[in-house]
Amino acid sequence: MKEQSIENQTKIYLYDLMNTAKEHGFKGEDSWQLSMVTDIERIKIQKDYYPTIATKVIPEFLLQVYNLTKQRLNQSFTKPDEGANNRSVVNSELSYIVAFNPKRPRT
Repeated sequence: MKEQSIENQTKIYLYDLMNTAKEHGFKGEDSWQLSMVTDIERIKIQKDYYPTIATKVIPEFLLQVYNLTKQRLNQSFTKPDEGANNRSVVNSELSYIVAFNPKRPRT
């Protein structure tokens, strides 16, 4: 059940990312930057960049959905990604995955 839920959340999020990229005319060099964030960080990113795609994920699934999404987007993992574990996610009060394009600040 848990694996199915993680898989379903990942598929829905990827679907949203692909649709939004298409709607906003992303080119080959445009890509999403993914982050696991708190609610306050999510609000700041959404204020600074457009478009953004945020999804709330229960903390126990957040890391797996994030990792699976990065994997499906063929994105490499950074040091903070590799050091993250479920306990650090819960302790940091991370509850959202946010995708944004750093080349598209909100004007």
